[in-house]
Amino acid sequence: MTLLDMKSVKIKMITKLRHSLAAFAIGALIPAASGLQAAEIPLDRVAAIVNDGVIMQSELDNRTALVREQLQAQQTSLPPENVLRKQVLSRLVIESIQRQLAEQQGIRISDSQLNAALTNIAAQNGMNLEQFRNALIAEGRDYAQAREQIRNELLINNVQQNLVNRRIRVSEQELNDFLRSADGQTQTAADYLLGHILIATPAQASPELIQQAERKAEQVYQALQEGGEFAELAVEFSNAPNALKGGDLGWRKLSELPQELGDAVRKLSPGEYTRPIRSPSGFHIMLAKDKRGGSVQIINQRLVSHILLTPSEIRSNQQAKQQITQLYQRILSGEDFAALAREFSDDAVSASEGGSLGWTQNGQMVPEFEQVMNSTAVGQVSSPFESRFGWHIVKVMDSRTQDLGDEMQESRAREAIRKRKFNEELINWLREIRSQAYVDIKE
Repeated sequence: MTLLDMKSVKIKMITKLRHSLAAFAIGALIPAASGLQAAEIPLDRVAAIVNDGVIMQSELDNRTALVREQLQAQQTSLPPENVLRKQVLSRLVIESIQRQLAEQQGIRISDSQLNAALTNIAAQNGMNLEQFRNALIAEGRDYAQAREQIRNELLINNVQQNLVNRRIRVSEQELNDFLRSADGQTQTAADYLLGHILIATPAQASPELIQQAERKAEQVYQALQEGGEFAELAVEFSNAPNALKGGDLGWRKLSELPQELGDAVRKLSPGEYTRPIRSPSGFHIMLAKDKRGGSVQIINQRLVSHILLTPSEIRSNQQAKQQITQLYQRILSGEDFAALAREFSDDAVSASEGGSLGWTQNGQMVPEFEQVMNSTAVGQVSSPFESRFGWHIVKVMDSRTQDLGDEMQESRAREAIRKRKFNEELINWLREIRSQAYVDIKE
């Protein structure tokens, strides 16, 4: 998912963002006092039509320049200009489709959510938000445009999480198979820093297309054998969502990968890569950049309940905020939290239990929820806060420290299977929405 991994964002990697969309304009002539012929103002042009939206030539130029600067900063050799522009335009098309889906689904990133993300980025760099803003400005960056770029990446991430996760189911058989596997039985599992090149094949591809993709994958593999840089080849040839990041997948557990890829990576030492591996999506080449061990022995859990109010067609975000603030005041005045949750909460499952979410630990909830849950004292009720699901109030009833037992193993197993399926399903979903969209390339 070419997605923003907030933990990986560093100040030096935030390059100057230019205007990404130029308005349509009618050519005009600027009168000259001397009577000389007026200068003509050049028009922006449409690079692509995507459903009901357009990608302007200026947007393509700006994004191409941005990617070029990022690759140069990473000391990655650039592919030919026409290849780079084709890759960038392909990415802009899929981003446009996802933004339109977000609008259709009513998915938005509020200013408070954006500020929370920016605060997290600033904290990763040892700063508060104001210091982070001043640092960007001091380096000549446009802070307003940086905010909107991060908002766009958060929006696309939310679209993918919401729509792709709906397609994923974890059966009891899959869970039992995982728990019997080596990865499921151990409390420690290696993490791998991975690179990924995908030579994609269309759904229901003909034997000829499959053979073409296989030959191309073998050519990329041969280029690696001859000393080619993995990141450069990923930028030029990969069809994966992370291609323009040099194929970087970040740190992953093998259980999060499709089984055939995980089995191949397990045999690698740091610095080694696989031969092309066939999957329903195409042919993959995996690079193990690094490897590290990890273990979880104990966990901290909190017994929590919540009330959730979600914006809807009949209730705006501001109205949801006002209503949950009123409920918060009623709780402070002594009214029963569970009774109000049963009556008002939009989380139907927990509402039937008086808002109870049971024993909860980090990794189960969205970051905004976990931050408030962890900072609220036992026996206290949080003030209203917003997540991507709506407005919450959290009550913390108890806390405990638990050894990692069967229940936690099952929970971790389900999450690992879901992550593995998500990575594979995301590629399929992106391919589907692209094939279903109306796209007219003018470039």
